[in-house]
Parts: sequence; structure tokens; C-alpha cells
Amino acid sequence: MSSNQPQWHTRVVPNLYKAVAIEAPHQHNFGTFESWEGFGAHEVIIDTPQHHVSMSQWSHEECVAWFKTLRERVEDLRRDHRLASISLFKNEGYDAGSTMSHCHTQLIALPLIPKAQRDVYQRSRKYFESHHHPLMESIVRNEEDAEIRIIEREGEFSAFCPYASNYPFEVMIASSQRMESIDALSNERIEALSILLLSVMRRLNAQLDNMAFNLWVSTPPLHEDRERSNLYPFYIRILPRLYRFGGFEVNTDMMINPVEPELAAKLLRGD
Repeated sequence: MSSNQPQWHTRVVPNLYKAVAIEAPHQHNFGTFESWEGFGAHEVIIDTPQHHVSMSQWSHEECVAWFKTLRERVEDLRRDHRLASISLFKNEGYDAGSTMSHCHTQLIALPLIPKAQRDVYQRSRKYFESHHHPLMESIVRNEEDAEIRIIEREGEFSAFCPYASNYPFEVMIASSQRMESIDALSNERIEALSILLLSVMRRLNAQLDNMAFNLWVSTPPLHEDRERSNLYPFYIRILPRLYRFGGFEVNTDMMINPVEPELAAKLLRGD
């Protein structure tokens, strides 16, 4: 992983312009108020030694090394019980918020769970209590049964344009099999994921001409017990950034998507 040896595959370094810092004071209490003073971890994963400007240019070996590095970093940070959540994400292209061309990924670990993630976890928990299996498991099985939004499959994983997508050409990669966080993925699953992810990225770039995008890897709360962590399975979400948001989207938190996911999937399949 991170190394000064000439044959390195990925490197992990602290973000030069970090939003949070592991050396910051953890927590202060002032009566009913509390603060963390920017405590957390903010790392940059240098995805590959090659100066690729797009993830779609990676080799299979580079993608496997990237997944294994993410797995190792989550596994390591899970040991710090001051941390509650991890955000793993890529910004590629200016319109997606990237500030440098060399492929890189960011990791931000926080001592709290952000509100948007808490809302997702609460919905997932309620669904499990009613149906006795995880929500993502149902979503993937329904997509596989419908087939119309499926792009392709590899091993246990399916890539699909989700029903009622927020963004044009939005893609999710997930499995109907129960999987926990990325740090629990086997090497065999990483091999299959790498094949599928690179294929999807190449399909997107061919259709959208080297689009900017945001990508994130889901990571459940760090210190949930194993039974509860199954409620929030592993998945990848890819959001092409084809246009900028306007006042309506910001004001209402509702997205206007001009491309039906069924059409997007058809185009990405090459039908």
C-alpha cells in the first residue's frame, strides 16, 4: 500500500487541506453544549502511480489494489473507538469538485454520524423490522427480477440504474447477498467488483464523453454489532455530474432528472 519503494501501487497520505485532524482535541463539554474542534481523519488515497486522469483508464490490477487499500484503511480506522463513521468518495472532474487531475480518493472519518446517513440507517432499520431482511437486498432482487434497469452483472454483483434515480445515468453496484462493510469483502469479491466497476466506468465514459462524476463507497456505522451492521450492506454509487444544481434543487432538496433510468440503462447496455 503506502510505501516509498519504487514498485508501489497505492499510497495514503494526510490531506494537505484537511477538514478534520486526528490530533485535534476529541471533545469538549460546556454545560448543554459540546464540540469536537475538527476531530477526525482526512486522508487522500493516491489510487495509482500512473498519471491517469480518469478511473476508466485503470487496469484491472490497479482497481484491485485500490479496493484492497480502501479495505485496509477502513479496517485500521475501525479500531479507533472515538470514530463513528467513514465517508469514502471520489471526485473526478472540475464539475464534480476535483482540484487535481491525478486519480485520487478521499476518506473522512468523523466522531459522529451525519444526519443524512442517520436518516438512511433509520429507514433501513424500520424496513428490516417489517420485512426481516435488509432493504438493499430487496432493491437488488427487485432490479434483477425487472431486468430493465440492469446494466450488467459480475459474480454476486449487479450494476443498475436505480428506480426513480435522482441523477441522469446514476449507477449503483450492489449484491442481493448479505455483505457488510468493505473491510469484510473477500479477495474473490474484490476481483469481481473490479471487473464490474471498470466496465461500468468505461460504458459511462463512452456514452457521456469523459463525464465528471462523484463516486462513493457505503460504509455502515463503525461500531454497530455484526447483526445490526447487516442492515446497511455494502454498495457503490456513481453520480455523473452533467449539469449544475439550481435554486429549486437547493431550496427543495428535490432533483430534476431529465433521463429516465430505464433509458439510461438501455444506452449503457448498448441495446
